[in-house]
Amino acid sequence: MTNNPLLQDFYTAPFEQIKNEHYIPAFEFALQEAREEIDLITHNTAIPNFENTIVALEYAGHRLSRISSIFFNLNSAETNDEMQKIAQEISPKLTEFSNDISLNTTLFKRVKKVYDKKDQLDLNAESAMLLEKKYKGFARNGANLNDDDKATLRKIDNELSKLSLTFGENVLAETNNYQLHITNKEELSGLPEGAIEDAAQTAKESNKEGWIFTLAYPSYIPFITYADNRELRKQLAIAFGKKGFQDNAYNNEKIVLRIVELRHQRAILLGYRNHADFVLEDRMATSPEKVTEFLEDFLQKAKPKALEQFEQLKAFAKKDGVEQLQKWDGAYYSEKLKQELFDFDEELLKPYFQLENVINGSFEIANRLYGLNFKEVSHIEKYHSDVKTYEVYDDKGEFIAIYYADFHPRPGKRNGAWKTAYKNQWIANSENSRPHISIVCNFTKPTATKPSLLTFNEVTTLFHEFGHALHGMLANTTYPSLSGTSVSWDFVELPSQVMENWCYEKEALELFAKHYQTQEVIPIDLIDKIKKAANFLEGLQTLRQLSFGILDMAWHGQTLSNYSTSNASSNSNNTISVKTFEKEAFKGTQLYPDVAENCMSTSFSHIFQGGYSAGYYSYKWAEVLDADAFEYFKETGIFNKETATKFKDFVLSQGGTQNPMDLYKQFRGHEPKPDALLKRAGLL
Repeated sequence: MTNNPLLQDFYTAPFEQIKNEHYIPAFEFALQEAREEIDLITHNTAIPNFENTIVALEYAGHRLSRISSIFFNLNSAETNDEMQKIAQEISPKLTEFSNDISLNTTLFKRVKKVYDKKDQLDLNAESAMLLEKKYKGFARNGANLNDDDKATLRKIDNELSKLSLTFGENVLAETNNYQLHITNKEELSGLPEGAIEDAAQTAKESNKEGWIFTLAYPSYIPFITYADNRELRKQLAIAFGKKGFQDNAYNNEKIVLRIVELRHQRAILLGYRNHADFVLEDRMATSPEKVTEFLEDFLQKAKPKALEQFEQLKAFAKKDGVEQLQKWDGAYYSEKLKQELFDFDEELLKPYFQLENVINGSFEIANRLYGLNFKEVSHIEKYHSDVKTYEVYDDKGEFIAIYYADFHPRPGKRNGAWKTAYKNQWIANSENSRPHISIVCNFTKPTATKPSLLTFNEVTTLFHEFGHALHGMLANTTYPSLSGTSVSWDFVELPSQVMENWCYEKEALELFAKHYQTQEVIPIDLIDKIKKAANFLEGLQTLRQLSFGILDMAWHGQTLSNYSTSNASSNSNNTISVKTFEKEAFKGTQLYPDVAENCMSTSFSHIFQGGYSAGYYSYKWAEVLDADAFEYFKETGIFNKETATKFKDFVLSQGGTQNPMDLYKQFRGHEPKPDALLKRAGLL
């Protein structure tokens, strides 16, 4: 056991020493240790108080938490078949442990005794919030149920943990299993040089001649956007859209239906109308009705503009002989139309966005706003050679955080981009223990002749995830469960989305947008075109994003009277049920003809694998916040120290210690107004 690196006292994760055989023994040891820590709290003979019950609970299972963060983060960023089997074995055990805590009647009585005396405890705001969340954590997870219902809840949670993992594994397998192999050079017409070179490199790595395009975003997006061959665009788009929706071992239809059914049963068991009702009780939005009203209001504002823009796009494509615009035509003709209207080709930007320069640009902007300094180091262990490691200091030389950044796609890594943590921040015994934060992305790889040159969308993605990272790095709270991004789900996207705004500002772009060969700063005319094109087809983009939120709420926000998951379950052998449900949900937002072979739900990882179930609306919700917040920066200056300090002090450093609307109002002086977003999106 002493040879297991996961059971040693380590500061940063000992990635280079960990082997797969270390995980199960480490989890078993840490679970037993955590159970003993919980037992000490449960059977403490002293009168329950804030310290011996609430604070003790906060730090119980610390080792287990760190091991879990390492394993599950790597299971997303650097997985393999063996790790996926370990995940399937260990997840139910972790769920059982979590249930053992939340359903522990004796322990809950101690927590409730402290909670019932909360008005007499003279707690500060953060401690009061911790007490509130600990109590609700029990109440919202079955502590008040009878023994039979507790047993039912355990079965539901165990099954959900397995299903979520399997869903993600299936999507990853479908992504990795598809290749569009091209051997005729003429079929590459329209593609940027970098995309062709990347595809040639992929083919070479597969020991094949020609070019290979995959469903990984850096390969898929350029092809669907630039390839002149419409039939090949169609092939790739259909392959992308049928992940988890094929008659093979990776089909996710039954899994989707079962997850939805179990979530609904769980909510009913706990006294809620549906899963969304349960989830949203603890969010800024508070209820499914408020979310639906929010989505419908934006839909009414966006749809007329979206319809107008879709007709414009159809007319433009028709001039090219396309009688019926299809989904695989959208990105292609949008790019062509943008080039015509703005004399603007996204490919012209890529030479100015070398990955290393963009990284340094994000650091420089963080320095100007928050006084942060990033020092790349080599002594911190990595889980892959692609990973970059940094130590972060403030302008006084005080240590702030460890920062990991992992930027390129590979077979063991799921698609998309995300921020995570290997260690939260907290304050104990007068010591401020600083966080270890990571961002994971899938950006264009360097080729034999070029460095990694980012699309503008990849630039904004990097800044988005970096915004999340800053939220974690600048945390300054007492308790780890309230630290950093541990905030209401519909508030967590504010720091990330507001950070994207600097990508459109001349004063910021000139810091890092430099030609990778000549070092020439990006010309002002290109900056102007970026800004002018920023709202291009924004109505269509808004409608698309709203459709995802509407689909999410359709699965999770309906009441038992008009949506029966048991009915869905009885039809679980009927492969059209998920598709039919999805088509109905999309009816009010659908513009393109339906593609029979495609289904979004079966690869909608945000809501069936990630934490966005009944929460996808939060991206648009946070856009309202970020547009209103950045309006303040623009009024005072985008590098105004006073404004930045207020944002750091009232948003970035506070984590979940206060009500998020209260935090926002302390920063902004008023509640967020949608006008700034509507104006920015050209929807007014």
